[in-house]
Amino acid sequence: MEKKRLTFQLDTPYSSVDWPQVTAEDQDTILELLCSLLSPIGRHRTQHKQPSRGKGDKKRKRREAEKPDAAPAPPPAPEISSYVDVGLSTITRNLQSSIAEGVDGAKTDADASKTSLYSVIVVARSGQPNILHSHLPQIVAVASETHPSTEPIRLVGISKACQDRLCEALGIPRVSCVGLREGAPNSKALVDFARQRAPPIEVTWLKEAQKAEFRETKIKTVETVIGSKKPSRK
Repeated sequence: MEKKRLTFQLDTPYSSVDWPQVTAEDQDTILELLCSLLSPIGRHRTQHKQPSRGKGDKKRKRREAEKPDAAPAPPPAPEISSYVDVGLSTITRNLQSSIAEGVDGAKTDADASKTSLYSVIVVARSGQPNILHSHLPQIVAVASETHPSTEPIRLVGISKACQDRLCEALGIPRVSCVGLREGAPNSKALVDFARQRAPPIEVTWLKEAQKAEFRETKIKTVETVIGSKKPSRK
């Protein structure tokens, strides 16, 4: 007969924040619109940028630039490039900066929207450990809350494998997260569709926490099975 015992764990009075529910069809549409918007970045990077070969490559480029018949400089990157952030760490840092701006009141919402506010964030969730991006719903909700006069940021998690599509569109070897800033050129179709199909994130316990009311510590009781005792070695 299995022996059982009670163990006790500290629990939190605040529930976790869920990802917005977006249908698979709407995910596909958002992915198509995003890749179409990002494709000029990938074409420019493929046609005019060579992969780095380390320090030796920098010296070679410097010598070639000093030659009188050096090749003309490549054209500037597409305008959309300055409105796109790639990478989970980069987007997280910008969300944190956006929250700090809203809390400190250092900038108005109109100024902040030109610098760090996002309109849509798309995350390739398939094949990625949940722990890497589990903080995004909460931090996106807080960033939207600190700038109430602007449209809430839409967070879209793509559940199927889509990294190859995003990599091709951006011309880089790996992509897990793409953030589109407010006012990005030619982004109206994508932003409008995302705002229609992806609901804003609501954190119910955040409003409760702002009341600064005392909440008792929750102690969670869990019944566990005790394993059989190993025979002692003589």
